[in-house]
Amino acid sequence: TTTNIASTMLAVKKIWEQTFPDYVYEYKFLDDKIESFYKQENQLVALYKIFAAIAIFLSCLGLYGLVSFMAVQRIKEVGIRKVLGASTGNIVCLFSKEFIVLIAIAFAIATPLTWYYMYQWLQDYAYRINISWWPFAIGGLAAIVIALVTISFQAIKAAMANPVKSLRNE
Repeated sequence: TTTNIASTMLAVKKIWEQTFPDYVYEYKFLDDKIESFYKQENQLVALYKIFAAIAIFLSCLGLYGLVSFMAVQRIKEVGIRKVLGASTGNIVCLFSKEFIVLIAIAFAIATPLTWYYMYQWLQDYAYRINISWWPFAIGGLAAIVIALVTISFQAIKAAMANPVKSLRNE
């Protein structure tokens, strides 16, 4: 029975030794054999996850630096907009709009390339899955959300600054 594997294997070994006394009894479980087939794939998945996390982190740092630079360059514009009644949300939208367009362009370029390479990779398997559209949509939304969170930190900081200090030099 499957509830007591050790006793079942002992009974099978005993029958094997009675039936084939000249041969050594060796066994392997099917799930272990299948797992060994995909060991390298699982290691690659772990490696890809690490590199993806590093890439996302570095991208966020670069985006944060770019938004910081943009905020310094546009400090007077932000000050004037604040004096004229712009809300913090308006300032965040002002900063975010340019980057969302760039992310959409990157998504439009990356999606077909990724689909093609995934399709080619899956051709190596006898049993393969179909590639759906929803992982790409989730990836695009995740990229936008991560970018918005990264941009929002610096944009809110710029929007909350006192407009008098930014306009004092004029």
